[in-house]
This record gives sequence, C-alpha cells and structure tokens, in this order.
Amino acid sequence: MFQILVIDDDRAVQILLKRMLERQGYEVITTSNGEEGIAKALDYRPALIICDWVMPGLNGLDVCRYVKKDSNLTTTFFILLTSLDSIADRVKGLDAGADDFITKPVEQNELQARVRAGLRLHQMSHELKAQKQLLEDELAEAAEYVRSLLPNPMSKPFKIDFRFIPSQQLGGDCFDYYWLDPDYLAVYLLDTAGHGLKATLPSISVLNLLRSHALKSLNYYQPSEVLRALNDTFQMNYKNDKYFTIWYGVYNRVKRELMYASAGHPPAVLLSKNSKNNPEVKLLKTPGMPVGMFPEAKYMDNFCTIEESSALYIFSDGVYEITMPNGTVWSLDAFIRMLAESSNFAENKLEIIINYLNQLNPKDVFDDDLSILQIQFD
Repeated sequence: MFQILVIDDDRAVQILLKRMLERQGYEVITTSNGEEGIAKALDYRPALIICDWVMPGLNGLDVCRYVKKDSNLTTTFFILLTSLDSIADRVKGLDAGADDFITKPVEQNELQARVRAGLRLHQMSHELKAQKQLLEDELAEAAEYVRSLLPNPMSKPFKIDFRFIPSQQLGGDCFDYYWLDPDYLAVYLLDTAGHGLKATLPSISVLNLLRSHALKSLNYYQPSEVLRALNDTFQMNYKNDKYFTIWYGVYNRVKRELMYASAGHPPAVLLSKNSKNNPEVKLLKTPGMPVGMFPEAKYMDNFCTIEESSALYIFSDGVYEITMPNGTVWSLDAFIRMLAESSNFAENKLEIIINYLNQLNPKDVFDDDLSILQIQFD
C-alpha cells in the first residue's frame, strides 16, 4: 500500500484530502506545518507528498527544496497545493523541485488522476533506483575482482610498487610482473582505448593470457615476439573496435640487462645517478603501432643496462594527459621533468608523484585511467 503525506495548516483541507485518498486505498499521514512535515517525511519516506504552498513558518517551497535534496527521498513525488495559478508562480514551484500542482479548491477527479500519475512515476523511479544500485554493486564487485588480479608489491631482490587509479569504477589499464625463471623478470603495462567495462574486458584477457602462458610455443623472454603474438590474437574487427598500447620488458637480474619493446605506449623512464649524484634520464621506447590496429604491424626489441641505484617508471598516458584549471593539458615532457626533479630517489616518491598530480587535477577524479609502476633497483 502506498503512503501519502499531506502537509496543510488548514485542518479542514487535511480531513478532506485524507478521506478522498483513503477511499482510493492509500495510507494517509497528515501534519499541520512544514517542520513537522519534513520530520514525517524522513520517518515514513512516503511515495507521494501533497503540501500546501502558503503556510506559516516553512512554506511549501521550503519543504519541497528540503525533500528534493534528501537522498532517501529522491523517488518521492511532490505535489504543491496552491491557489496561485500564474505562470510565474508555477515556475517558482518547478525551480524548487515540485513535480506537479493541484489548484484549490480541490476537485476530486483531478486529485485522483494526479495522484495516480505521480505514484506511477514514483514506482518507475523506485525501480530505476534499485536497478542503478544493483548495477553499482556489480561494478564494485567487478572492480574488486580486477584489483585482486593485480600483483602484490615486491621488496626483494628489488622493490616494485604501483598506483592504480581508474577514472571510473572499471578502467582499461592493467599491468603485471612475474618471474619467468629465477633470473628473469617479465613486467608490462597496457592501456586499452576507452573506459569502463568495455575497456576492462580486453585488458583482463591479456593479463590472464600472459600470466597463464596460454600462447603456446611463444618465447616470453623476447618482448617483440610477445607483442607480435598479442597483435595476432587481438585484432580489431567490425564487432570489436578495441585496441591497446603496451610496454613489455624482461629484466635479467644477473647481467642487470633489460630487454624491452613497446606498441604505441609512452616510453618508460629510467632514472640513474650520474657521477654528480644527479638523475640521468633515459627514455625506453621502441617503434610499433598499438596492438590490434594492423595485422602486419612490426615490433622490435631494444636493450639497456640497469645501473645500481636506478629507478624505472612505467605508466599509462593518464599520468600526464591532465586538463589543468587554466584549461591547458599537461604534457609528457612536463611529467618526465617532474620525475627527474621531485625528491630524487626518495622512498615515498610514488606518493609525491600522485600528490603532485592531484594538485594539477581540478576534478575529484581523473579524466583518464592512471597507472604507474616504480621499480627501484639496488
């Protein structure tokens, strides 16, 4: 049974509306002023409120504004009861959040028709809210699942830490690192085009495919071969318009040698201390189109030696494609300068980086998914 709250300082109007509505099978609650009406609304959360516009104390507009701001009353249908019928008055009522109006003196058939229409809209809003909550709960579960797939930070034989900040509950960034054998570590970070669930599914597919070594007869020690195999497996077609960029590397901890290849991805940044104890910056990138764009795409490997006390940063473009308060977009070059200049080789450098990016970003969330890996070599 639907509950209807009637708020009117005229006792006769209260009784009239209560009788009319109860004959239609509704449960009716009455009160005489705006303050009590708000309290009753919060207690009972009625499906529909009929409120007099002109009352001492809080008037109908005040009550309406309060009700419409309360998250527990978002589906409650609000009808203003008024003898004011000018267009200007109706505009004021609509601006306050009123859903409908009933003009005094109340005509029974009109009241019944407007209440029925209001309750239909309330029911629809209630069902939509329930479906929205269900979807949000499922997305939260999916986001938790994605996080559970990410690797744990590593402390030995060197330190690996990361930050993963999707722009929505689900994002298109994904990364992993694991030992191919006791001496070789594979590490990669990929960024799928787009956001949300549609971008998450391909990235999780890649993670599971690489982690399980499901691509048989593939040399996982050679980055260019891995990218070529992924490109063969994840080609765009008329059903799937998703592609992704990726940086993939294999580190030999005995030789301190890193082999890497990239596919349309931002360069990894290697910081090493030079003779003056200042950071020397190397950009690690090879030519190659994003995975999935062209079947004939070619990929190549490159090598570098990892000096002692070096730090490697692998990231998605969300760390620098940030629209700042002045409307300009930050750049990769600016991000690299910040990496080189901010508290060189500090233990908490990732926190310093994220705090800096938060200061640049004027919004509560970033426009793009943001992921960054930090590997600190002894």
